[in-house]
Amino acid sequence: MAGSRPGRIWGLVAGQAASRGGRVSAGDACAAAVVAVEVTGAWLSAARGTEAGHLMRATDEVSEQLAELEVTLGEGPCRDASTSGGPVLASDLAEMQAVRRWPVFAPAARQAGAAAIFSFPLQVGAIRAGIMGLYRERPGSLSAFQLGDALIFADTATLLLLDAQGQAAGGPGPQTGPGGQPADLALHRAEIDQATGMLTEQLGVGIAEAFVRLRAYAYANDLRLTDVARDMVARRLRLHPDPDSSEGGTG
Repeated sequence: MAGSRPGRIWGLVAGQAASRGGRVSAGDACAAAVVAVEVTGAWLSAARGTEAGHLMRATDEVSEQLAELEVTLGEGPCRDASTSGGPVLASDLAEMQAVRRWPVFAPAARQAGAAAIFSFPLQVGAIRAGIMGLYRERPGSLSAFQLGDALIFADTATLLLLDAQGQAAGGPGPQTGPGGQPADLALHRAEIDQATGMLTEQLGVGIAEAFVRLRAYAYANDLRLTDVARDMVARRLRLHPDPDSSEGGTG
C-alpha cells in the first residue's frame, strides 16, 4: 500500500496534517492537492445532497472568493459537479463554452483571479458529502496523471469528511471547528446560518427562500455574502418583506 498511488497520496495528506500539528482531516486532502496536482489553490465545501455547503477549507483568498461566488450567484463548476455527480473540468473560463455555461460566474471568477477551475464531487455511492474545487491562475488542462491524483485526493477527502463527526468527538484543536474546519470559516458559516434564520422571521418565509433572498441581496449590491450576513447579525441591515423589492434598509 505504501508504494501505491493511494498510499503516496495518503502520505501527502498525513504530512499536511503533521505540518499544522493536528488530526488528519478532509481539509488536509484539499491543501495537499494544491502542490501535487500543480494548481494555484483549492477549497472544500461540505454539504448534504445538492444543497449549498459550508466552506471547510480554502487555501487562499481567491479560493474562498470562488466558493462564495458560486453560492451567491447560484452557478459554477462546483454546483454542476454536485448536481451531476461527476467531475467538471473548466480549463479556460474565457472560452465561449464556459461563458455560455456560466454567464455570470465565469467573468466574476476571472476577475477574482481564476483562469481554470476543476471541480470534484465528494461522494460514496449515493452519499454526497460535498465538493472539492481546484483553480489555476492561468488556463490549462490537467494532465491524465494530475487528473488521476485529483480523483484520489477527492476520494480521500470524502472518507475523511464522512468520518469528521467521529474525529470531532475525539477533540479537535482549539483553533478548529468540527472535522478540522478552521475557526474563522466556521464563524463565517455560523453568521450566514444566523442571518438566514433572522430573515425567516423578518420576511415570513421558509429557510430556502430566506437564503435565496440573502444571496440575491448580496449579488444585487455587489457584496460578499459573508459581509451581508455579518451586517444582518449585527442588525446594521434589515431586508423588507416586500417580495418585489430587492432593497434593504438599516434597522
